[in-house]
Amino acid sequence: MLLTYVDESFTARTYWIGALLVPDATAMPLSEALDQVVTGAAKSYGLPVDAELHGYDIFHGRRGWKGIPPRARIAVYRAAMAAVGAHDVAIILRGVRRAQLAKRYADSARPAHEVVLSHVLERVDGYAASRGEYALVIADEVHDQATHRADLSRYRVSGTGGYRSRKLTRIVDTLHFAPSHASRLVQAVDLVTFLFQRLDLPGTDPRAAAVNEQLWGLVAPRCYHCWCWDPMATQS
Repeated sequence: MLLTYVDESFTARTYWIGALLVPDATAMPLSEALDQVVTGAAKSYGLPVDAELHGYDIFHGRRGWKGIPPRARIAVYRAAMAAVGAHDVAIILRGVRRAQLAKRYADSARPAHEVVLSHVLERVDGYAASRGEYALVIADEVHDQATHRADLSRYRVSGTGGYRSRKLTRIVDTLHFAPSHASRLVQAVDLVTFLFQRLDLPGTDPRAAAVNEQLWGLVAPRCYHCWCWDPMATQS
């Protein structure tokens, strides 16, 4: 079984959703490794031992990370990415250009989250099939959870739609939603997705961009699929 953790990260320009596919035997070792990252940070920087590994908060020094120096926060992020990269996981990242989505479909445009989640689930299903596995999807809590569950049921029967519509046969049960503070593995996919979203930001300070690239390099070998859809580009 592939425990598949899903989270989103977005700007006004692009909406990304990431999936972290974790074999069941890897889930506990990776969770424990991330616990150790926080334990080490608590000893070194006075961080609460139950602090959440949340990408936005770490990068910007918010919530439990307030008052911790930038270099220390980057060191914690680096340790967490190293832990993810050291385990047998797979990463899937899908995005959509938001303005182009709205322009192409005008009043009939589906919400960006719905569009990108369908693309992610297609790839999760395909990856699971290639491994002879099934996937259980656990997502960070969002609005309209019932709608997303209904969408999954529809995708099983009639496919995901679009140019590469796929009937989902390898995703078991329903979509499960968990609060990120209660799951180190939901936190892990948040870190991965937020970091990748930052690589896509135009005008990033060169020094910050170099740090982002260095951190991403720790998990890049685990990336199975990554693509951002520009709905207007498909018209040419």
